[in-house]
Amino acid sequence: MHKILSTVLALALVTAAAVPARADPATDARAAAPPDVTVAFAVYDRDSGRSTLRFNEHQRIRSASIVKILIALDYFETNGAGTPIPEADLALLVPMLRSSDDDAASELWVRLGWEKIVERAVVRLGLRDTAPPVNVGFWGYTALSAADVITIYRHVLEDAPAPVRDFVMGNLHQATTCATDGFDQSFGIPSAVPGRVAFKQGWSRFGDVPPRPCVEPKPRRDLGASKDGPERADVPDLIRPAMHTTGTYGRKIMAVLTLEPEGTTWDESAHRITALTRAVYLADRIIGG
Repeated sequence: MHKILSTVLALALVTAAAVPARADPATDARAAAPPDVTVAFAVYDRDSGRSTLRFNEHQRIRSASIVKILIALDYFETNGAGTPIPEADLALLVPMLRSSDDDAASELWVRLGWEKIVERAVVRLGLRDTAPPVNVGFWGYTALSAADVITIYRHVLEDAPAPVRDFVMGNLHQATTCATDGFDQSFGIPSAVPGRVAFKQGWSRFGDVPPRPCVEPKPRRDLGASKDGPERADVPDLIRPAMHTTGTYGRKIMAVLTLEPEGTTWDESAHRITALTRAVYLADRIIGG
């Protein structure tokens, strides 16, 4: 009897060892980027009301241009959701959302109260990881997380007044391939996710001039604020190049945030985040359909 039990136990152990442990889709997706790239991502399914895929989702990373969504939301909070938008303000809000116009963001950042924009958003939206920049002159140094980006999009889609939702998402659905500074912002979601998408991209510390401008860069103006500055700090990391892709497709919201090793080129980073975004999209398809 003991011999039979021993044989059965041995067979069970061999069988268990032969069956690989179930892979973690989030970990598998993260493996699409090299280990020296800091990666954080989250996907939210609006139909099920839950996050379907997430990795490092509460790590604080500098926002770069993702904060422009908060600037736009604060504009409507300040001026009223149903108030007609003056042409002069449309000339700021539309390119800021569609083409990531930095001068437009700087002008609105100063007008609306600098860091108060972020402080109000933290309270109003219940953001857990977001904080204003230490040096309030550099709005791109706002700290946020992939989880908070999901919360921001959920607020726009589910809680914001219809005129605000339609304006913000309408412009993100019409995001341009080229940013006003000449950088190609088609990396990540617009290249990796099929179908109709809305997206807001962010990048930082790749220099002021793109390697191959896809439009003639608009000259920058001195407006008292800007995306980047000379500060170098560790939390959030203000040293390494940052590249982010965020947006919606179907009933899903996705945020993919990355920090690259110093010296990474624009092309290298764009290729990496597009491959990572594709891996996140496919992993989520396996999990949530």
